[in-house]
Amino acid sequence: MTLALPTASARLLGLLARDLPPDRLATDPRTLADRAVDRSGLRPDGLPLAVVRAGSTQDVTVTLRHAHALRVPVVPRGAGTGLSGGATAGEGALVLDLSGMDRIQELSAEDQLAVVEPGVVTADLDRAAAGYGLRYAPDPASAAWSTIGGNIATNAGGLRCAKYGVTRDSVLGLEAVLADGTVVRTGRRTVKGVTGYDLTALLTGSEGTLAVITSATLRLRPVPVATATVAAYFADFETAAEASQAIGRAGVVPALAELVDGPVLAAVDPALRTRGAALLIVQSDGAGAAVEAAAVAEAVARAATSVETTQDPAEAEALLAARRLALPALERLGRPLIEDIAVPRSRLAEAAREIRAISARHDVPVFTIAHAADGNLHPIVVVDPSLDRLPDAAWEAAGEIFALALRLGGTLTGEHGVGVLKRQWVAEELGPAAHALQRRLKEAFDPRGILNPGKSL
Repeated sequence: MTLALPTASARLLGLLARDLPPDRLATDPRTLADRAVDRSGLRPDGLPLAVVRAGSTQDVTVTLRHAHALRVPVVPRGAGTGLSGGATAGEGALVLDLSGMDRIQELSAEDQLAVVEPGVVTADLDRAAAGYGLRYAPDPASAAWSTIGGNIATNAGGLRCAKYGVTRDSVLGLEAVLADGTVVRTGRRTVKGVTGYDLTALLTGSEGTLAVITSATLRLRPVPVATATVAAYFADFETAAEASQAIGRAGVVPALAELVDGPVLAAVDPALRTRGAALLIVQSDGAGAAVEAAAVAEAVARAATSVETTQDPAEAEALLAARRLALPALERLGRPLIEDIAVPRSRLAEAAREIRAISARHDVPVFTIAHAADGNLHPIVVVDPSLDRLPDAAWEAAGEIFALALRLGGTLTGEHGVGVLKRQWVAEELGPAAHALQRRLKEAFDPRGILNPGKSL
């Protein structure tokens, strides 16, 4: 027996079928189930109404105009690699899939910029830029799968953000579609520009709740003339975190500084765990890379059990594999609940010790990786994937980790976004006045509340 759709939903499907190009609209159960979830593992109630596979800005405009008129919620998504539930879509929602908008529209060596659609895969842009002696600096661990639109929606960070900043630092301008179908263009093609409010920065990190990004003008940077990588093993994670502070005291600003604890090393490759209980990988780039790497090696050697340095790119990638493969390795063990707190760099070791205590107190194993150079920790709880909900102990541990981050002067999320999983803690971090102001901004952009409702705020 087929249940009748609510009038607004049925009318929306009819309008979309009429006004979109053929094959843009999908309602088959397999597609709905696939596009209802993201990498967070969160399982929404029910299946979405339909999926629109957008191929152009016009498709997005048509979709939002009709959804706005009929007050049907819309969930924008790219590759679905998000880790906080921001791209999940429940019953009655319309999924707006932007992964098919994957064209690099322009790549300028002279202006060192690219104009791309939101479905362009991050690593594909980096490879295209390399042909011009350039690169796209943001380097999330999911670069091989994540899309530029998703990176912008969450203001993704990544391994190289210590030196080059997060995604927002590489976004010069945007084309976006507002909830009612209006197309707006923000920003510019120049590095400098302060005319008006910075709507580009506001939309970057807004998790699809203010507008739908359909094109981005991105800053590219020259490929460094040299890189040098240091890998240091330590007796425990806290010692490695403390040693990472010596890098800054040595006057080095590394391109990346990544920390991986022993349980993660064992999950990636048991042989790595035999070398130490924590691994710190530091990479410097530019003309002075070798000199900086030598300074890093000297700074951390006193506390490390072993240190090795290489200027060979292939060897460097082999060393970084322990970091890049961390999440896939943990996903083989079960369903990961991936936290994303950030604390002042001076309190990184303190945060690591407290996380270990929280893990023991709740008898919940926690695997920890970190961007050591900016204090961004990823404590990861892995649970049985057959469970239909996260165990209470996992949630209690997560709550204490969030409280710890705020107590140390940090934040709930450094790069993954709030999505659904962290929404209940947002007001505590923002405070009542700032939280109310952000809600008013949401209402100004999306007065009918159709864009990714129930997410972020």
